[in-house]
Amino acid sequence: MAYVNNLPPYKRKGLHSPGKRTLAFFLRIFLKKDFRRAPFAIQLRRRLELLGPTYIKLGQLMSIREDIFPRNITDELKKLLDQAPEVPFTLIEKIIQDNLGAPLDELFIEIKKESIGSASIGQAHRATTRNGHPVVIKVIKPGIRETILSDLKLLQFLSDILEFIIPRYQPKVVIDEFCRYTQREIDLTFEADHAEIFAANFSRTRSVVFPKIYRELSTRDVLCMEYIRGIKPTDPALARYSPATKKKIIDIGTGAIIKMLFDDGFFHADMHAANIVVMPGPKIGFVDLGMVGRFDEKIKRNMLYYFYSLVSGDVERATKHLLSMARIGKGADPAEFKRAVSDLLRRYLVRSANSSLSMAQVILESVGIAGKYRIFFPVEMTLMVKALITYEGVGRYLQPDLKIPELSKKHITKLYAKHYSPEYLWKNFQRSAPELFDVLMRLPGLLSDSSRFWDESLNQTPPESPLAGLRGSLVASACIVGGVLALVQGASPILWGALFGLAGAIMLFSK
Repeated sequence: MAYVNNLPPYKRKGLHSPGKRTLAFFLRIFLKKDFRRAPFAIQLRRRLELLGPTYIKLGQLMSIREDIFPRNITDELKKLLDQAPEVPFTLIEKIIQDNLGAPLDELFIEIKKESIGSASIGQAHRATTRNGHPVVIKVIKPGIRETILSDLKLLQFLSDILEFIIPRYQPKVVIDEFCRYTQREIDLTFEADHAEIFAANFSRTRSVVFPKIYRELSTRDVLCMEYIRGIKPTDPALARYSPATKKKIIDIGTGAIIKMLFDDGFFHADMHAANIVVMPGPKIGFVDLGMVGRFDEKIKRNMLYYFYSLVSGDVERATKHLLSMARIGKGADPAEFKRAVSDLLRRYLVRSANSSLSMAQVILESVGIAGKYRIFFPVEMTLMVKALITYEGVGRYLQPDLKIPELSKKHITKLYAKHYSPEYLWKNFQRSAPELFDVLMRLPGLLSDSSRFWDESLNQTPPESPLAGLRGSLVASACIVGGVLALVQGASPILWGALFGLAGAIMLFSK
């Protein structure tokens, strides 16, 4: 219907597009009258809302995949709100008592019947433990897990069909990502684990706080966590803070997000102003940790190099590291993608002195270009951009003339230097020591096998010189040493092996 409605007037007359127009005519009787004339993007959003919480969350994930979906669709899906009516407290009370095995008055001194938040999956209430600690109780709503799991099975079935119909939009990839994240959100033990991992990662940073988890009062359906007192970063009360305090708040938040993304590779993936708390000190608290993103070692390292190259103005390296994190699709054109991204980054550098420049938007546009060239990025890339957009928005709310590139460069340079400090390199060496010694122990056997292989491949032809028979062994040894060094330095084993192999070959043939 949307396609036919968007045809030019002359194509909706006569014999133009007869098949599509006929099909649309008969299908219109199945469509709600309110939707018939609406553009496709609006119809999609409204139908996701009608289908319920599972599909609302799917739409929210789709809204950040600007590297896959057209901009008009992602912009419309950003209007989806993850809000739902409150569940009566009697049902919440029953879930808590069934899960914790005791009446509420034995578990808490007080629990507020009015919720402090009601989303599509969970509902939260303030409470006070028997020890007098203020806490938040988060509860999975009754029946929601069964509904979502049923919806996920249907979506996974549909994803196989959609993959044949619209492969360009990667439906199977998007739905698989969505299922993976949603299954974790309906099990609150994952959120408890996330909070404790974050707390451990920031144990040496007193200015960044995560809620303490009360495991004895938590289950899969109930999560009891510390209530963090403070105000939201968009609260007008922050206007009364001194410029120095505001600057400190921005600096703490920037350092925390960059550490999560590029040092730990474990970050808050549902970042928005409502999930950030400004505390006296000043300190920054992060809450609602159900959704997290993870970078493996390779992507984390490339992300660090990419971001460092970006803030340093090195266009070629930034483009190279960005492409190294991508998945090349069928019919892709990596060369054209690199040229397009290079042009974008050069425009960014020209405007980098402008304080209103958004680095997150630059990254998002770079990732968005990829879909045109059949190049795709992991969902964590777009979740990372979401975190950066939040920190930029909060920073500019507190300090309108904030220079994002300058502030980011300060923190990323410090982190970059840390990764090449003697202490950090020594830790990497210790971590790689078992593999190193294993290779060294097997080196004589590898050399022997390599020598035997080259001897056989030469059909027992006598060597021209006493050193000729050793060439293969020495080149192989150089490759092995290169691989060992790669374990310590983190470089590509193929690169190091090729370099040492070439050096060994040149040395032998030069004689």
